[in-house]
Amino acid sequence: MSQFKIFIVEDDPWYGQILEYHLSLNPDYNVNLFSTAKACLTKLHEKPDLITVDFSLPDLSGDKLFQKIKEFDPTIPVVVISSQEDISVAVGLLKAGVSDYLVKDEATKDLLWNSVIKIRENQSLKKEVETLKEELGQKFSFEKSILGNSPVLKKVFTLIEKSIRTNINVSITGETGTGKEVVAKAIHYNSDRKKKSFVAVNMAAIPKDLIESELFGYEKGAFTGAMSRKIGKFEEAIGGTIFLDEIAEMDLNLQSKLLRVLQERELTRVGGNESVKLDVRVITATHKNLSEEVRKGNFREDLFFRVMGLPIDLPPLRERGSDVLILAKHFISEFAKSNKIPPLSLSTDAKDKLLKYPFPGNIRELKAVIDLAAVMADEGEIKGEDISFFSLQKENVFLMENKTLRQHTCDIVNHYLKKNNGDVIETAKVLDIGKSTIYKMIQEGEINTE
Repeated sequence: MSQFKIFIVEDDPWYGQILEYHLSLNPDYNVNLFSTAKACLTKLHEKPDLITVDFSLPDLSGDKLFQKIKEFDPTIPVVVISSQEDISVAVGLLKAGVSDYLVKDEATKDLLWNSVIKIRENQSLKKEVETLKEELGQKFSFEKSILGNSPVLKKVFTLIEKSIRTNINVSITGETGTGKEVVAKAIHYNSDRKKKSFVAVNMAAIPKDLIESELFGYEKGAFTGAMSRKIGKFEEAIGGTIFLDEIAEMDLNLQSKLLRVLQERELTRVGGNESVKLDVRVITATHKNLSEEVRKGNFREDLFFRVMGLPIDLPPLRERGSDVLILAKHFISEFAKSNKIPPLSLSTDAKDKLLKYPFPGNIRELKAVIDLAAVMADEGEIKGEDISFFSLQKENVFLMENKTLRQHTCDIVNHYLKKNNGDVIETAKVLDIGKSTIYKMIQEGEINTE
């Protein structure tokens, strides 16, 4: 751990030496004693972590020295130590931004010791937060959060890069499981707003009668149970980004209130009169066709144009070609690390099986499939037989696959055979084909009846 550098500015040599000795008892503290404000100011380039200032100095008053320190570096914490007991002086300095105000008496050195500990802890927490924010930004860089190199995905990258240059609203569309929130986070954490909050709200998950108070907050007594003021999601996101997922599910009445907030760039909490100014970037997402919802009367046209901004349409996984394998390998690596198991590889037949499947559940389904396959795998390799697809897809999902007409015909016959518990005659009747055709498919191995 690097030493914590402390400057003590005290014109009383005896008192200054007491403070210097007391703080120097901690080997992590590097303490420097100055008798004048000027001597301290000439050494600010050494970047002290904390400065204690005597309020009554011969060449400059403590409050003036504090101002000059803040002009040089506003992040340096300053503790004022004074023989004055005037509470108004202490209040004024604390309002101005000093970290602590201590009155000179026999308890001062112990109070200063505790104050230094608290300031150091706060600085460590701030550094940790900054580090985490930096790591979060790296995590959501395009290369790490949105994997793939297919042509359709490269078009998405181009739009994301355009979106981070300005504060334009962004609307993300795409099937469920295509990674809409991941894209929203990538935009936020690569923009100028990355140091502020990213607030995600799933509009479909909040009861209609609670959405307004959830988004805009409420005042104490606004309704039964409102025991105190609560800020809403928009206020939480001030300076940052709010992500409104599944915005098409929003009630028409609330749509008009959201429109006003976006137009006026201010809100009023439920049950209140005070207007709160907003500086918030809005990113919306939906798996529905929003323009079609406007035509149906389910979504306001004026709100549609307000939130549309820069539209980004995410391609389904079935249109991304070999990106399936890139994502699969990533999920395999993640699973192995989190479960502390040896690395796994994909066999050729496993790769073929993944590439042929349309993944109606998109990336979310792929991850679930890979996690299960990793559990089922033996000898460090995932084989085709380890991969199982879930049965939640629509019955006609096989039509998305790139197969010949004969292969599709076999799939259809096989589907109805299973549906009819292997009854060839009933299946032939339903499909209006000869039962001999079905028997021939079975004999030639085109249909798996197991």
